[in-house]
Amino acid sequence: MEIRPLVREEMPFENGAYGQRLLPWQALNAPFEGAWVTVPAHGATGAHEHHEYELFIAISGNAEIETDGERKPFKAGDLEFHAPHKLHRVINESDTDFEFYAIWWDTDMSSKFLTRHEEQA
Repeated sequence: MEIRPLVREEMPFENGAYGQRLLPWQALNAPFEGAWVTVPAHGATGAHEHHEYELFIAISGNAEIETDGERKPFKAGDLEFHAPHKLHRVINESDTDFEFYAIWWDTDMSSKFLTRHEEQA
């Protein structure tokens, strides 16, 4: 068994949030990458877009997701998906931090996963 610890006190602040990239991880052959993200109270991530698919898993707190100008509530237990090239951000207008886990993937990550999987078989 291996555990990759979350080290909150060392998470860098980038794009409006604190984050720790937990994937890729040498022990795990996965076709995706991921990070733990904390959006501070009364804060927001910067609006951005990218070529990867992305899934957000809300862990604690309440926030809103804004995608292409549309805002929706996002709370602990919710999942949010956005396709490539969608402008998005997380907005936390509450008095407490909002935490979520982000997972992203693309065809290149999938191809590399398949190659590693075949080599390990």
